[in-house]
Amino acid sequence: MLDVIIIGSGPAGLSAAIYAMRAGLQTLVIEKHPMSGGQVLNTVDVDNYPGLPGIGGFELGMNFRKHAEDLGAQFVTAEVTGIEGVKDEEKVVVTDKETYRCKTLVLAMGATHRMLGVPGEESLRGMGVSYCATCDGAFFRGKTVAVIGGGDVALEDALFLARGCEKVYLIHRRDAFRGARSLQQKVFDTPNIEVIWNSEVDAIEGEETVQMLRIRNNKTGVKQSLSLQGVFVAVGITPETKLVRDLVACDANGYICADENCKTDIPGIFAAGDLRTKPLRQIVTAVADGANAITSVEAYINTR
Repeated sequence: MLDVIIIGSGPAGLSAAIYAMRAGLQTLVIEKHPMSGGQVLNTVDVDNYPGLPGIGGFELGMNFRKHAEDLGAQFVTAEVTGIEGVKDEEKVVVTDKETYRCKTLVLAMGATHRMLGVPGEESLRGMGVSYCATCDGAFFRGKTVAVIGGGDVALEDALFLARGCEKVYLIHRRDAFRGARSLQQKVFDTPNIEVIWNSEVDAIEGEETVQMLRIRNNKTGVKQSLSLQGVFVAVGITPETKLVRDLVACDANGYICADENCKTDIPGIFAAGDLRTKPLRQIVTAVADGANAITSVEAYINTR
């Protein structure tokens, strides 16, 4: 029986694998996709990971994987179809290939950004289309960008970007924001933020990088073209927790309830990375979660 199974091989899962191997734990990482790294693989440049400014997302993901492999971590590519015996000393992970048994589980399946689903979004992702203002905002200093959304994250992103960008369009499909009133007032008081109401994106255009945003007023049908260099999509994040929502406590949005020690409400099951409840979802916080999760794993095993 394994000491720990880590489900997911993004930054949180790979960090957990590194710390688990250093702790001498019998460890298995189950990854759904044949390439480790998670969302970081879709990031052209990572400019906020300490000590490695400007590193490519793919390179960073591969470095994480190599570090874990060099320490002896074992990986299998499979899709987890079920988890049994969650309240037992021996937990059973069922995949589409094999069944594995372990003392503890680290859930690190991550989360996915909701996409607009418009022409140009996928092809220009990482080339001006971003889903994280705090990750990529520094690349757009002095430039014109748009933020799409109307919740707290969209308002916070617009305010963050306005500090360095020449102009920020904040585009919302309704005539009122859903975000906190305090944030709304700050947006209205910021001179280089222009709010465009009742509008939706028809297309994102550009040759090699974003150059134009096509939008349409959903009340009047009037179309508008905005010349800009960046589009930040802030229409929500979906945690990859469908598999475990009936097994561990989750909040109303599907995030696993766990604090900095990464403990869930089920002893021996831990949550790390973007799928757990927390205010900031970044590579660096995912990596920290991986370390904290294994610290909690060790403490749990030592009490048995």
